[in-house]
Amino acid sequence: MNIELRHIEKRFGAVHANNDINITFKGGRIYGILGENGAGKSTLMKILSGYQPADEGEIRFDGQLVDYRTPQAALRAGVGMLQQDPLDVGAFSALENFIFGPLSARGLRGKAAQAELARVCERFGFEIDPELPITQVSIGGRQQLEIARLLALGVKALILDEPTTGISAEQKQTLFDALKQLAREDGMTVLLVSHKLEDVIALCDEVAVLRAGKLVGAQVLPATTRQLVEMMFGQALSPAERPRSDLSGASPALKIVHATLRSKRLTVEALSLTLRAGEIVGLAGLDGSGQELLLRACAGLVRLSSGQIWLNGLDMTGESYRQFLAAGVAFAAAGRLEEGLVAGLTLTEHIALSTETGAVVSWERARALTAQLLERYNVRGQPESQIQQLSGGNQQRMLMALTPEQPTLLVLEQPTRGLDVDSARWIWQQLLERRDKGAAVLFASPDLEELVTYSDRILVFYAGKSTEIADVHPQRTSVEMLGRLIGGHFDEVTA
Repeated sequence: MNIELRHIEKRFGAVHANNDINITFKGGRIYGILGENGAGKSTLMKILSGYQPADEGEIRFDGQLVDYRTPQAALRAGVGMLQQDPLDVGAFSALENFIFGPLSARGLRGKAAQAELARVCERFGFEIDPELPITQVSIGGRQQLEIARLLALGVKALILDEPTTGISAEQKQTLFDALKQLAREDGMTVLLVSHKLEDVIALCDEVAVLRAGKLVGAQVLPATTRQLVEMMFGQALSPAERPRSDLSGASPALKIVHATLRSKRLTVEALSLTLRAGEIVGLAGLDGSGQELLLRACAGLVRLSSGQIWLNGLDMTGESYRQFLAAGVAFAAAGRLEEGLVAGLTLTEHIALSTETGAVVSWERARALTAQLLERYNVRGQPESQIQQLSGGNQQRMLMALTPEQPTLLVLEQPTRGLDVDSARWIWQQLLERRDKGAAVLFASPDLEELVTYSDRILVFYAGKSTEIADVHPQRTSVEMLGRLIGGHFDEVTA
């Protein structure tokens, strides 16, 4: 299916998210949609997939004008979108999620539904247990399930938003092979929104680049990472570097002693970790391997089943999140709007929640402070903007603005999730400044390059077990080795 976007316009208050976008996507090809955070690419894809209407402009499929305003109408027209976090129902099994909604309404149930799911899985090499509760399915498996559902609905154009975040190398290869089949064999139009330029280069036929709401260029691949970065930012970026932490004489900021952590799906046993002031420890592992439990235990959100946890020499075992917060722990979850920020509140209201301690809020003071922080952290928004109106990168900058300047411990779950390379480096600049003031940093990331670049040590999790890579250095610690450890090959650890 050939898709034409003509003169697409979209504004959010003073922000011109899409400015006269004109572009054509041809069937049988895979396109990368690139741009820095806030460039307008997510807005454009939401317009195309029916999640929000354009203010002006038109969409044509194979030359025919279409007009739809909901995701359901977009599906009927042949466009489906795979969200960064797959949309599924936690109480359902994989098969129940597969048929939930339009497929059920079309009468696809029972053995017929199971057969259709099996057919798609066999063709593309997907591994989905139809009876497994969706809460026990990995991110990669949930993505495969959503793709199977969209194919069963007959979509002719597939949009994917950051689909390789949190999935294994094997799952990524399976995904890429499936997308190539859909484009080459079925003539599908595939649009990939991603900040991982290596994925775009490996998969896509062409790229379209947006900057500040405008389409600034297109490029037929192959192309180098440097060329794509220059298109995105107007200039090349120097390699990321991390000044080494000075840990001489540093006292322990965090100490975990022989801890056991449990969730419904996983048990982490015999875990001990000491993190010194000014030290950065990275956590690696596939989604659900144990690193999320450790992060939340260090923030007081998950209690130890056994063992002890200490902060600056103070026993915090069994204490609440509020007490961890008072002890100087700052926690930032991967789900910005789910756990870190409050949808529906303005930026000023977020600042007031974090800074106003009295019974009466001084809104004048809160607005003034918000304006100062927006300028300091280069947040593209206004004090009265609602947080969900900001791009993912600007939401992440807002989270950093809310983070204390001198915490004892920073606990970060995917701190650069969904950010472009320049925004990710800016976030790390802020984190390194806090580290230099004595904060200890504990972070998890699915980005192996990020882990190797910024960690002093890396703790690798696999099925609740962990092993440590000490004295991490980009010239000695390879991404390939780290990937093997994430797959459970702990015998390959080298000092």
